[in-house]
Amino acid sequence: MTRHLQPQHFVNREISWLRFNTRVLEEASNPRNPPLEQLKYIAIYGTNLDEFYMIRVAGLKAMEKARVSPGGPDGLGAYEQLALIRDYISKETQVLEKRTSELFAILEKNGIKIKGYGDLNPTQKRKANGYFESHIYPVVIPIAVDATHPFPHLNNLSFAMAVKLKAGENEPIRYGLIRLPRVLPRFVEIDAETFTPIESIVYHHIEDMFSGFTPISHAPFRVTRNADISIEEEEADDFLDVLEEGLRLRQKGEIVRLEIAQSCDPDLQEFLTAHLKVNHNDIYTRTTPLNLGAYWQLIGNKRFTHLLLEAQPPRNLSPFDLKEPIANVIDKQDAIVLLPFESFNPVERFISEAANDPNVLSIRMTLYRVGSNSPIVKALIEAAEAGKMVTAVVELKARFDEENNLKWARALENAGAHVIYGVVGLKIHAKIAHVIRREAGGDLKHFVHLSTGNYNSGTARIYTDVSFFTANAKIGEDAVRFFHHITGFAKNTELHSLAMAPTQIKPRLLELIAAEAKMKGEGEIIAKINSLVDKDVIVALYRASQAGAKISLIIRGICCLLPGVEGVSDNIRVVSLVGKYLEHGRILYFKHSEPQVFFSSADWMPRNLTRRIELMTPVYDAEIARLLTAALRLQLGDALQAKALRKDGSYSLVNYNSKDSKDAGYDAQSVIEAIVARLHKDGEPHNKIAPAIEEFLKKHSE
Repeated sequence: MTRHLQPQHFVNREISWLRFNTRVLEEASNPRNPPLEQLKYIAIYGTNLDEFYMIRVAGLKAMEKARVSPGGPDGLGAYEQLALIRDYISKETQVLEKRTSELFAILEKNGIKIKGYGDLNPTQKRKANGYFESHIYPVVIPIAVDATHPFPHLNNLSFAMAVKLKAGENEPIRYGLIRLPRVLPRFVEIDAETFTPIESIVYHHIEDMFSGFTPISHAPFRVTRNADISIEEEEADDFLDVLEEGLRLRQKGEIVRLEIAQSCDPDLQEFLTAHLKVNHNDIYTRTTPLNLGAYWQLIGNKRFTHLLLEAQPPRNLSPFDLKEPIANVIDKQDAIVLLPFESFNPVERFISEAANDPNVLSIRMTLYRVGSNSPIVKALIEAAEAGKMVTAVVELKARFDEENNLKWARALENAGAHVIYGVVGLKIHAKIAHVIRREAGGDLKHFVHLSTGNYNSGTARIYTDVSFFTANAKIGEDAVRFFHHITGFAKNTELHSLAMAPTQIKPRLLELIAAEAKMKGEGEIIAKINSLVDKDVIVALYRASQAGAKISLIIRGICCLLPGVEGVSDNIRVVSLVGKYLEHGRILYFKHSEPQVFFSSADWMPRNLTRRIELMTPVYDAEIARLLTAALRLQLGDALQAKALRKDGSYSLVNYNSKDSKDAGYDAQSVIEAIVARLHKDGEPHNKIAPAIEEFLKKHSE
């Protein structure tokens, strides 16, 4: 008999995300990471938090204002969630600033000194002054704010300085702003070791910009606006024009956060809040430099690569290390690439070779986030110009990639490709490429690429993803149905081998989970996904656990399920991996299904399962299934990077007693990276990866 579930059996989505970002921040204190690698995690933490406020907090504030309930299974309202978020961030800010200060001290010992203008020596000050005169003064704009000079509009994520000024003893106090545009560096490089925050230099030249006035106080600040674009697609005559207008409106959204230097005096803060119309609850003070994402300037400095983890080049293993065309390779066998350990090059070759193959009739692809200089899109353009039938499904609603996708959509259209801008009411998040080639006898052959990640060579170097090639006729037929569904008016398309959201994936998942539940103690589920939010899926997993099935979940980010709760989730284990590479692949194992292994573009969230077009792919090839299963079990045994979700919602290192152990465990990403590097060096083929992982696990368990 299943136990009745209560709100306390579900973790709040927003709090779970914040805990994920905390795990990112904790990597800034991981002694296994070199100093700049630690700073990288602070930068990632900051950019993650920016997006969280622009989208999630903005949405909660809108719900609070409209008195709409979020309706989550945890039962928390918008007001309660906002209060929890503010409290969480306020407490974590102290941890963030303490670690940032400690890290600055460590970096100084390693030749990277971050100094304010006042701490520079005379020679360095002269250089800073020269830089101000030649690079800053001509670009920045001093802005007076008074009856005839209105307070300016500040775009989303604008960085500026507020100043309090006085002309003379009996003169009134004046206020002004200095906008610090993104074209200027966040940190000015004074010499080979010294970097100075730009606002520090600007403040010491206030009198050059406000001639005749003396500065009384100043405060750097940064604004975050609601950046969620709402578009009524059904009413749009031209979706591109509507989206472009939405992008312009993004810069004018309601302010949801004001970050300001802690040293700001009360008058100056009141001046800002009055003009920006910011609630005092949405003001966050900082002691360290604002805009954590700007630390990438230091991280990317090539002089300091020795302070980062050693970069490992992605490898091509046989059969993809040969000069044989990719289509010929996959005509013989299904093939898989494990990104980023193996190279993304076969994917790019697959499209470019198809574009140049005179026997290829058609190329169809979904494009979600393709990057700003995509060789894949360039190949599609060449194919279209050569007269091939090219269909590109460019998802213009891919958040924060809209402008880039607009550019590619227009370029593809100009080349003669058939461009689809998505589907009304749904985002197309599926990752699929379909090539049709006429063979020697006149028959048509289908070649399909399916992936858990985007067609983006940049993210392919830092995201772990599954990249799969097949000439399986049934999957090829499903690819035809899929693209006909996208490009036409079909409503009830059913794929036979693949499963498509929003109609097929969730029912299939619930069916697979229920089947393992029926096997009771013999049932086993392993799922590696980015997020678990969907209530129906969580309830199904709870029921399977209560039936005795063993469930292991590898969830990098949000997890609204609580493991280890007596009578509810005793048989569920959840771990999260945050490491050198972003865990992005979704791989599923169901012990008693046929086939046992699947991979998918979809996370287990309502948006993916019910509001997006996604694909879930079965793995029929026994060797590929073996590899993916071995990779899952390897990650479940990670005792260096893995953190276990506890039944109280907190996370702790799996190997929390490692200091007392001779064997501190292993990092799964490093193990796969080392195996691929060794196989490449020895000239061994790709199908040796699975046995190597299995051998490693066997030795580690002895």
